[in-house]
Amino acid sequence: MTEKRVVFDFDLQFTNGGGIQGQDFRLDIDGDDIDDIDDAALVDYIVRDLRLLMVGPARILNKKIIVEPHKRKARADGGRRVYVELSHDIEDGLVTYPGLPAARVCDYLSRERSREIYEAGTEFHIAKIEMVANTGTYLDCPFHRYEHGHDLSQIGPEAFCDLDAIVIRADHRDVRAIDASWFRDRELRGRAVLVHTGWDAHWREASYAVEHPFLTQDAAEYLRDCGVRLVGIDSMNIDDTRGTSRPVHSVLLGADILIVEHLCNLAALPDEGFEFSAMPPKVKGAGTFPVRAMARLR
Repeated sequence: MTEKRVVFDFDLQFTNGGGIQGQDFRLDIDGDDIDDIDDAALVDYIVRDLRLLMVGPARILNKKIIVEPHKRKARADGGRRVYVELSHDIEDGLVTYPGLPAARVCDYLSRERSREIYEAGTEFHIAKIEMVANTGTYLDCPFHRYEHGHDLSQIGPEAFCDLDAIVIRADHRDVRAIDASWFRDRELRGRAVLVHTGWDAHWREASYAVEHPFLTQDAAEYLRDCGVRLVGIDSMNIDDTRGTSRPVHSVLLGADILIVEHLCNLAALPDEGFEFSAMPPKVKGAGTFPVRAMARLR
């Protein structure tokens, strides 16, 4: 593989004020896709390479690719990991969103029936599951909101697996409409941002769907401009559901930023120092599906 480097100017602003600029900056990029590297990916590289914190809006200028030996090699990460479960159970009769049908989990082939099919001592169980895609803890991708957006089959695993993550604590007893101010002075770029409200304590209660906490439009726009990868919340919806407008879904999914709703157990996580995963199946023509959400502590 030919070793290439990317040369560019940059202008980065920080979420806590100030900024940094650079001219004719050179960066080693691994892989064969360097010729097609987009500005957002390049910002992620420079933030990691320079170990910058609290980077907000960013611009890349005068980008070009040159052939030149790399000056250093990336170091492999390692170490033992501990997992924290962040998703609700899906069980028979579960209603996640009021007005949508309950999940049905039953036997397609019972163990008793299977004994009539297989040799003595051999039995199997095959479940039958009927549910809407918005069941349990689930992930939204652009097709959920936009007809021509990517569906679940078109989203690569790197978009929702092993994401460097941060928890924002916004207790529902203190705030309901979570605006952009809650995300300032935090390291956001390239991360999964998980909003811990504590609303999951009402899961499967009638109160879960009433007066739930949510993000405001300016929060969504700020997160978009700061280049986050995914936004999750432990509430009934990331938008205010009192009306018909859904600006947070529109802003985030319009920028290819995935959403995970109905998380739980965020209180068990540190504010930083973990990776987040929420992988759905690879379904064509669907924009939402339940996930097994989890954090892997470093």
